Amino acid sequence: QVQLVESGGGLVQAGGSLRLSCAASGRVAMGWFRQAPGKAREFVAAISWSGNNAAYAYSVEGRSTISRNNAKNTVYLQMNSLNAEETAVYYCAAKDTTFSDTYFHRRGEYGFWGQGTQVTVSS
Repeated sequence: QVQLVESGGGLVQAGGSLRLSCAASGRVAMGWFRQAPGKAREFVAAISWSGNNAAYAYSVEGRSTISRNNAKNTVYLQMNSLNAEETAVYYCAAKDTTFSDTYFHRRGEYGFWGQGTQVTVSS
């Protein structure tokens, strides 16, 4: 069983930055998703277990960085130049994997989810 604990959400002004953290143990590929009120949960970023490969949603690419420190069992999502439309609950997700360099971007591929952390961007 993989347990995930997110932190780092909060209130930020438009144009500001935020770093989310997710504590996760085990050999897992990780992803970040977000869900705005009234909308479906959407992919934000993903990273392989090794940390060598990552992928981003088009909407955040160039403004966000996903990284991980396996010694600390922690994955990070740095988000810059945030806008009000990115207000949402952000979830980290984990997938057991034997592939070191593979990331996963489909919601259904992940078997473990955190409780979510609220990010509010004020305009």
